[in-house]
Amino acid sequence: MRSQEILDQLAEDIKTLLKEPVGSRRVKITDLTPRDGQQCKLATRVTTDDLLPMCASLDRCGFYAVEVWGGATFDVCMRYLKEDPWERLRRIKAVMPNTKLQMLLRGQHILAYRPYTDKIVYKFVEKAIANGMNVFRIFEATNDFRNIEVATKAVKEFGGEAHVEVNYTVSPVHTLEKWMEYAEQLIEIGADWLSLKDATGILTPFNSYMIIKGIKDRAKGKFPVLLHCHDMGGTSSMSHLMAILAGVDMIDTVMSPLSFGSAHPATETMVASLKNTPFDTGIDLKLLEEPAQITRQIKEKYEKYETGYTGVSGEVFIHKIPGGMISNMVAQLKEAGRMDLMEAVLKETPSVERDMGHPPLLTPTSQIVGVQAVLNVLAGERYKIVTKETTDYVKGKYGRPPGPVSKELIKKIMKDKEPDYSVRSGELADPGDWDRAVKELGPLAKSEEDILLGVLFPMQAKELLTLREKGELGQRLA
Repeated sequence: MRSQEILDQLAEDIKTLLKEPVGSRRVKITDLTPRDGQQCKLATRVTTDDLLPMCASLDRCGFYAVEVWGGATFDVCMRYLKEDPWERLRRIKAVMPNTKLQMLLRGQHILAYRPYTDKIVYKFVEKAIANGMNVFRIFEATNDFRNIEVATKAVKEFGGEAHVEVNYTVSPVHTLEKWMEYAEQLIEIGADWLSLKDATGILTPFNSYMIIKGIKDRAKGKFPVLLHCHDMGGTSSMSHLMAILAGVDMIDTVMSPLSFGSAHPATETMVASLKNTPFDTGIDLKLLEEPAQITRQIKEKYEKYETGYTGVSGEVFIHKIPGGMISNMVAQLKEAGRMDLMEAVLKETPSVERDMGHPPLLTPTSQIVGVQAVLNVLAGERYKIVTKETTDYVKGKYGRPPGPVSKELIKKIMKDKEPDYSVRSGELADPGDWDRAVKELGPLAKSEEDILLGVLFPMQAKELLTLREKGELGQRLA
């Protein structure tokens, strides 16, 4: 679609909308503060005790759903907070009887960094729903949707709500036609919602309009469409408004104290902006005052976890690196005593991303690309050291790359062989994960939820369950 065509279509849409009554095209809101908000701005370090008052307050606001679990929370609960993530879910459910609870699920990778068998994906979804989860945002970093089919099917079979996500990036292979192709693939999976997910914050307003308009046209009313867009580039409010004009049905927001930058537009900002329009959310701004105040208190308490990379940065349109990925790079360079190489790493990252076929940079591909870029710069030679994760990615264990992988990189890793991307990564998973966890945890495991901890994070699970046995849970590392 050419620029003039976009403007002509937009003008027609606005002309039509001005005639419609307030609330006739009501936009739903999912608030992400208890999960993505604190993950983006406070390194996911907020304890369950501190989250509960916020969650109880958010429950009274009238959101479509509130995201409270998934993503990095599982890992961080065990590794740093010394909390049982399953217990966190149950406690939040108890204070949020009126609102759907939402989690982020990494498809075949569940909540960890490698693929698991279909059996384990099913078991995890079953237990998540049994412990109070309602809505599952399901994504696969490379947009190889074979890796979300099993999770989507499991969510539907156990009575949950499946929102499948297509991950946005900017590259030569990601054209408007490619986004439409992705949308049609997701339509066939049979989910409840389709989400356009920009985990970095590089979606620009007119691209937002074109892609959402195209997806809505392709969906033909089969299911609603939502936008999940971070704000690292500072364009998210504009992109959200353009998506709304294009017909998006729901947007993701975060309470204002933890909003914008590496997070999302402020909930209050979007509610106020849409008030008294056809898109009026129906949410009372006064009801948002209390959760905003609680969120502000949390931000002040955990301010030491805020880094210099959580604000808006125009450079993101060049390197496409999300805030959490930059923070990991900083940690690696500090450990090596080479912070002077940060600029070189930022320049190397797009080259590694290109070599790997332009994967969108979000977990786990962001870590794979980021760590490899740091090693390339530290070693003074590209791919002198190749991580196991980079090797597995090139071999197809993380899914089919969106574009062609560098022939030189393939040769470096596979010698005279070629990768076989026809195999679904779930079929490459270790079938012994469950039995190994049972054996390793022994009597420490009291339930299947405990065993799942051991499957996903073996070392952390054993330490956590040992602390539970001693009655010492919740005593975080200094």
